[in-house]
Amino acid sequence: MPERVMFTPAALEEPWGQQILSRVQSLNLPVDELPRNRLTGLRGESDRDTYDISKRTLAVVTAPPSALKLSPIPPSADWQFHLAEGCPAHCQYCYLAGSLSGPPVIRAFANLPQILDNLTHYKQPGQITSFEVSCYTDPLGIEHLTGSLAECIRHFGRQEGMHLRWVSKFDAVDGLLDLPHNGHTRCRASVNATPISGRFEGGTASVAARLQALRKLALPRSQSGGGYPIGLVIAPIMVMEDWVEHYTQLLDSISEALDFDCDLTFELISHRFTPKSKEVLTTWYPQTKLDMDETTRSVKRNKFGGTKYVYDTDIMKELRQFFEREIAQHFPKARILYWT
Repeated sequence: MPERVMFTPAALEEPWGQQILSRVQSLNLPVDELPRNRLTGLRGESDRDTYDISKRTLAVVTAPPSALKLSPIPPSADWQFHLAEGCPAHCQYCYLAGSLSGPPVIRAFANLPQILDNLTHYKQPGQITSFEVSCYTDPLGIEHLTGSLAECIRHFGRQEGMHLRWVSKFDAVDGLLDLPHNGHTRCRASVNATPISGRFEGGTASVAARLQALRKLALPRSQSGGGYPIGLVIAPIMVMEDWVEHYTQLLDSISEALDFDCDLTFELISHRFTPKSKEVLTTWYPQTKLDMDETTRSVKRNKFGGTKYVYDTDIMKELRQFFEREIAQHFPKARILYWT
């Protein structure tokens, strides 16, 4: 729950903004109607203070026109779009660090119908076009405040040739189980081994709770489930002491939770960081024990000249072989969508 909810004038002019306002008022949350379409009052005396203030604030705004120009997001999906920017969780390896500018306030978009209507312009004829909605937020983590994820699922349920993908570290899925998704939405849980999730994923549901939520989403409607296609995102995969044992235990836990036939995929993402993300993360979490030692990593550069620190080739090969082998043994019908 945020300590403060801010609405810009433009957001309150949107019918979906009014729907969000009704939700937060029903939760008795403090509402601040701003005089201008500019967020203020988020800066503290230090960067850490600014982080604390921002993470406790939900700002309801309108997405700018640039948000209607979508970017491809391979290998996760064909395109990405956003119902919000910013996340209420406190993951010390946060991928948003260095990606979003300004204080890390959670911005929910009040012009959601416009955003959804725009997606049809990106539909590719003659094939399924996939859209990822979790790149800049955890949509389930703010769903009780916005209702926007459910609206996305309903929208994609009515579309032909367009599929939605979302991922979360939260577990409040009961409101999604009865939605008319028509198999067009794949729900995924982001999970990790106990030493990683326990130490570095603050403010999230436990991995056990996420797996039970995923189970609910995958169970058939006849068993009071959602009947959704589902997936696991194991990320960020880290080399730690006894990593084989810990990740084997994770796969065992997944197998126990998903002990029935279901449409299941895996996405495997090894830990990486950039100079910018390291700078931001060490400001947000000055006491972190997260391994960001550049001397133990290989440098990977993109076509735009950006630098990323990844595990070296031998370690990556060992990690990949382990997961591909173990997933094939634990889940012979599942598909691994990618390793990166």
